[in-house]
Amino acid sequence: MATIYDIAKRTGYSPATVSKAFNHYSDISRKTRDHILNTAREMGYLPNTQARALTTKRSWTIGLLFLEKTGVGLRHPFFGGVLEGFKQTAATAGYDLLFLSKDIGGKANSYLEHGKMRGVDGVAVLMYDAMDADYAELLRGDLPCVVLDSDTEAAVTLASDNAAGSRQAIDYLYGLGHRKIAHIAGGRGTFAGTKRREGFEQGVSEHGLELRPEWVVEAHFDYSVESGYRAMEELLRAEERPTAVFAAGDNLAVGAIQAAQAAGLHVPDDISVIGYDDIELARYLTPSLTTVRQDMAGLGARAAQLLIHAIENGGSKEAVIHPVELVVRQSCREPNRG
Repeated sequence: MATIYDIAKRTGYSPATVSKAFNHYSDISRKTRDHILNTAREMGYLPNTQARALTTKRSWTIGLLFLEKTGVGLRHPFFGGVLEGFKQTAATAGYDLLFLSKDIGGKANSYLEHGKMRGVDGVAVLMYDAMDADYAELLRGDLPCVVLDSDTEAAVTLASDNAAGSRQAIDYLYGLGHRKIAHIAGGRGTFAGTKRREGFEQGVSEHGLELRPEWVVEAHFDYSVESGYRAMEELLRAEERPTAVFAAGDNLAVGAIQAAQAAGLHVPDDISVIGYDDIELARYLTPSLTTVRQDMAGLGARAAQLLIHAIENGGSKEAVIHPVELVVRQSCREPNRG
């Protein structure tokens, strides 16, 4: 099998430079690294991961904590998109991924213990239980962490600009002429749900609209279609029906549209609906869904970049906010004055 010295001879670079290319050192150019790696592949070279770990003092493995109890798991398009962006960025930087759990070979361990047993260099927390003592232990530990959708000061955090996205939705509905705007909230038990509700309330207040308690329904924290359906049924039982509904997630919006149609209403002629996320299904619905787009792949990529920087350079525990944008489609229009 080819060695580093064979690759050095073929490329004309020193063995030290070849080693730096494999270990992703920043003091060689992208062009040089790509040339060396491409040549290594052509020659069938496979780096020795144990030797690499001894050289760099890292395992080149990132732990992933995804504590999801509803059964939807990574099938949810938001988390699937985030994980794909994370994986691509981490792999490009030379890192493998490992899911962390509390049960290894039938023996109970904490997340921190599992991470240390496997020698991970850092941990990305995609979903968590804030009340879990083992999650708190992980943040207190010495492994670099980045946490998605959190305001903890114990780790680097990353979140979409949830409140701003909600305000964009309310601004758009107000611009269409809506003054009776309801909200299907994502649940106060979730970071995103709380922030999106805060943004909804801010938007309503800024436009001088009435914030009626019966026009805000807390959906189940699973952000499911079924939860959106039940929430819309409750909204339609209000003494005065809203003319528009802003849902804290696209699946909630899908359920809301289904409930409205089951009640004999037409979207958007009788009631407008706007979602949040911009899952792939949103553009194929009838009507297609107006929504606030989160850059899921971009969030995942940014999370990987932040964690890798913390692993390789240390640094402060910053809070990073990722921008969102409104995507206008067919599910909203001016209110029916008839």
